[in-house]
Amino acid sequence: MKGIIFNILEEAVTLEHGPDTWDDLLDAAGVDGAFTSLGSYPDETMLALVDAAAAATGAAPPDVLRWFGEAAIPLLAERYGVFFQGHRSARSFILSVNEIIHPEVRKLYSGAGCPHFQFSTTPDGDLIIGYQSPRRLCALAEGFIRGAAVHYGEQVTVSHLACMLDDSPLCRLRVRWDG
Repeated sequence: MKGIIFNILEEAVTLEHGPDTWDDLLDAAGVDGAFTSLGSYPDETMLALVDAAAAATGAAPPDVLRWFGEAAIPLLAERYGVFFQGHRSARSFILSVNEIIHPEVRKLYSGAGCPHFQFSTTPDGDLIIGYQSPRRLCALAEGFIRGAAVHYGEQVTVSHLACMLDDSPLCRLRVRWDG
């Protein structure tokens, strides 16, 4: 996993809970916390931080990942505003991930292992998102979706139709725009 993700996580935790909380998480996870944005770090390091945050808060690890995804969007919009420009809705932004955002991420961060998404629309206008990644961080993807909705002033309901954590070959998320 690229260091930029750890940098964003540190910023999100520090903004919401203070710098001491970040240091406590590093200690509890048994990691040193010296993450460079261009560096690559084992996925297990992120999972250790998520598990430490879950233990500290009493939240389930998927809830920690959802929180992080949501908290990350404003930080990403601040750092990488170009990815958000030209979109007037979360749907438009989400649909740009495979063709615009992830190719640019791979240019900026050599070796980045980005997930792949498949998109379809239901007859009633809901967006169905297929998520595939060996990391199986669908809860993080869900948090990014929720965060994008907030960024564009929208409200969404996200439901899991299938999940890789339950031995499905891919996760399927249904996004319904409320209102």
